[in-house]
Amino acid sequence: MRLMTCLCLALAAPLHAEITPVPYTELQRDLSSTITFETLPRRAEPGFNLDHPIRVAGAWLGEHFAGQSIRHLPGRNGTPHDALGHAYGHRPLAIRPGAPGQNLSVAYHRGFGSNAVLPLGPHGFERLSGRGEGALAVVFDSDQWAFGFRLHTDYARPLGNSSVRGEVRVQTFTRQGYPLDVAVISPGEGVSEHGFRVTGGPLVAGIVITNTDPGGVALDDILFQIDLMLF
Repeated sequence: MRLMTCLCLALAAPLHAEITPVPYTELQRDLSSTITFETLPRRAEPGFNLDHPIRVAGAWLGEHFAGQSIRHLPGRNGTPHDALGHAYGHRPLAIRPGAPGQNLSVAYHRGFGSNAVLPLGPHGFERLSGRGEGALAVVFDSDQWAFGFRLHTDYARPLGNSSVRGEVRVQTFTRQGYPLDVAVISPGEGVSEHGFRVTGGPLVAGIVITNTDPGGVALDDILFQIDLMLF
């Protein structure tokens, strides 16, 4: 009985795993799938306003996970950004959209030369200051040991302001909704590539990416692994 109690407590305890940066090009070679957003026609910004989660092979995309809350952070230039309030998600991890006009948009992005996703912040789809300031959540069908993405910062400088760098936070979660680790990156202007490996094996079921970049961010080419079925 004591052994069973200890086992149950161990299974219920939150896990912790570090995510460490690795070259994006390394993960391009090792991982089997890429989310590209090219299933939609190419349309210049503001592009397509998507008030619902996006389904791709092997993953769902939205604003946050069930059980989490979104709060708004004032930016250095007065533009508010999305941030996680209550971070713990429900079990099992499930994607949720933002409010209408504050979820996600997909548009042709000149910086990438392809379609990209722009998470919509509190100012919403209709305003330039709302595009790219939101949260992007991804829940994978299978737990991940590595993932990566391409990022574009400072795509449009609000009101012509000089560039002031912000941070991008990448938060990881288990299938049970427990936070695992947070990576904080300070990318330069333009396109940058970011890859992460997980210590301790495949534990990451979902990620939430937020930012404080004054011009907002766009993301493309999200790398992850789709488990191959063996017959």
